[in-house]
Amino acid sequence: MILLCTLPILAIMVLALRYYSHMLQLSSYQFQGYFRVLRSEKLKMLLHVMILVLSVLAIVGLDMRNKVPLTMICGVLLFADIVWLVVLYIPRKAKKKFVVTSRVKRLFVTYGILSILILVVPPVISKLSYGETSEFNSADLSDVAPILVFIMMAVIYMAILPLIPALANLINKPIELRINKYYIDDAKRLLREHPNLRIIGITGSFGKTSVKYYLTTLLSEGFSVLMTPESYNTPMGIVRTIREHLKPTHEIFVCEMGARHLHDIKEITDIVHPDDGILTSIGYQHLETFHSLDNIISTKYELLDAVDEKMKTTGEPAKKHLKFVNGDNEIIRSNMKYQDAITYGLLEGNDYRATDIKVTSGGTTFVVTAPDGESCEFSTKLVGRHNVENIVGAIAAANSLGIPMSKLRIAVRRLASVPHRLELNKHGNVSILDDAYNSNPNGAKVALETLSLFENTVKILVTPGMVELGAKEDEYNKEFGRQAAAVCDYIITVGEKNSASIKAGALEAGFDPERLFVKNTLSEATALMYEIDAGREKVILLENDLPDNYK
Repeated sequence: MILLCTLPILAIMVLALRYYSHMLQLSSYQFQGYFRVLRSEKLKMLLHVMILVLSVLAIVGLDMRNKVPLTMICGVLLFADIVWLVVLYIPRKAKKKFVVTSRVKRLFVTYGILSILILVVPPVISKLSYGETSEFNSADLSDVAPILVFIMMAVIYMAILPLIPALANLINKPIELRINKYYIDDAKRLLREHPNLRIIGITGSFGKTSVKYYLTTLLSEGFSVLMTPESYNTPMGIVRTIREHLKPTHEIFVCEMGARHLHDIKEITDIVHPDDGILTSIGYQHLETFHSLDNIISTKYELLDAVDEKMKTTGEPAKKHLKFVNGDNEIIRSNMKYQDAITYGLLEGNDYRATDIKVTSGGTTFVVTAPDGESCEFSTKLVGRHNVENIVGAIAAANSLGIPMSKLRIAVRRLASVPHRLELNKHGNVSILDDAYNSNPNGAKVALETLSLFENTVKILVTPGMVELGAKEDEYNKEFGRQAAAVCDYIITVGEKNSASIKAGALEAGFDPERLFVKNTLSEATALMYEIDAGREKVILLENDLPDNYK
């Protein structure tokens, strides 16, 4: 009987723990992100609670001799509940795959220990307890009691199963901190062994990954450069880059620094101690975790503070430790506290300024003027004002580090789109403008501006909206809908979370409701976007393809 009860428990346990471990991983093992996932999983949470409710009702039904069917009904519903959960937890294709890292393996060891403590230990204790009792019929009780205790604990276990990963993560936290400290200390040791390595930190609410890729390409004209790959912008991602990829021949380390919480940047700068810093932007991103714009500003400025600290520590002159800021960013301009920072952008007054911007089917041309008055024309196959802004930031840093403008012209022509950041891909008469990694109001606005550059085409927006914007999330998604209405011929929203806000904004702006669609999944939206005006020339903007932990 215990075996019969164990099979459905094992099925749900294995599938559910795998699923929630994936959600925990996508939430960067942060409790706030994980519990946001649980709050969004209303159906799964209800089904887990119903296991407990139906089990209690089934037991109550046993004492109601005239209403025995209650137990049978509850039993059938309980079986259906369990089967439904098993189906819901069957692994499906994920946008970001579940990676079985060493940390995940340690979590599963803890799951195993917790499962034994909850499911095995209580029945064993009950068996021993009744086995030692001489009163009543101890032989019968010693056989029945463990089964009853096991069933009771199994019901409780399945009801609280979504909380097990959070509990295991909490239990493992001291171990993970010690492991992380070992890796961090090792990375610091490697950096100390490269005293001539110049470290350039890059941060910003948006644009940092693009500037990182562009700067690495430009600096490679004169230096051996290591950069943090893809979106490796967390402390442990940066540590991993150093431990696995840093070589004695590297002269410059371009280090992207991401942040979701107050003082996240300082945590990184305390590891790498940057010589130079680039601040690409400050905007309303991750407000859910930062809680205020002031916290975002102070955290982003931690990079430039670290550059000043490095200068004080080494006693070197300011020209050896450079700070670059996007002078076009309104929030940076309003909160400028670094008088020695080198500014870049498109507006008048920037130290490095781009002018005469011309967009053609072949890309973009523009002129950059340096602080010493030297001007140089650049051309790139990339399109969009934001790309020019980011390229100018990379030119400013590379030129300040000694690479002449004439040499940078060749490198700028070679620049390629950064994956999933307004990356343009053509498929016959369909062009995909992939901005899947973006999730902030300014970036979304820029994406729509870029979409508007395409003439004589059908313009389609596919988006689940923006997240992690705290109390302003509905407001910003509504404004996004208004902006989209002015540019797009069709709007396809994905999922329930932000569709209502985007739709409301678009309709307020006079958008045709017949051209606005809401789909449950990205695959459904993808099928529709190809069906719309089939055969015509069209451009499809994929804006912010959320990972699976956003519902």
